Amino acid sequence: MDFDFSRFEAADRYKLMAASITPRPIAWISSLSKDGVRNAAPYSFFNMMSADPPLVVIGLMRRPDGSYKDSAQNILDTKEFVVNLVSEGDAEAMNFTCIDAPADFDEIAHAGLETVPSDKITPPRIASAPVSMECRLYEKVEAGKSTIVLGEVLSLHIADEFIDAEKLHVDAVAMQLVARMHGAGWYTRSTDRFQMERPRYADYVKDQG
Repeated sequence: MDFDFSRFEAADRYKLMAASITPRPIAWISSLSKDGVRNAAPYSFFNMMSADPPLVVIGLMRRPDGSYKDSAQNILDTKEFVVNLVSEGDAEAMNFTCIDAPADFDEIAHAGLETVPSDKITPPRIASAPVSMECRLYEKVEAGKSTIVLGEVLSLHIADEFIDAEKLHVDAVAMQLVARMHGAGWYTRSTDRFQMERPRYADYVKDQG
């Protein structure tokens, strides 16, 4: 089945793309408004884009009336935010922070989350997150009804139990991260894995004789 997207409404394009491009990592963004109100919200239009400079990208959809959601407004106003990754143990709290609350509603407090201060920016980190990335706005792109932000990672925090600091080995399996799947409310665990080694051209030529 072929879909010519020029013939589809945005909601239908969203449905097809979001159900096909899975699983998606979740950026659990903690931010502050210009008045100091805390905000937390999850976004799955998210990934790593570069290591030099260290950049992550997040797609922030606007409200139906075209206005910015709280996370986007905070990022654009303060130029700072934290990307926290979501473990299975935090899944319910993460889901609560999806709530369609007004801008003065502190999702962090109402979800019962503890925070710790960031080192280089003002917004706090979520204490239970296995990984948190302190980010500064690097660039934004206004794309239709979405705002795409590139964040430069200034500081990366990994919980001690998940990192061998000497070898820089991260125990990703132990983090038990969850990811976004298709449709409303569907997520997945990272418990069914397989490994493949990247091929080397020299070995391939040798094997061909």
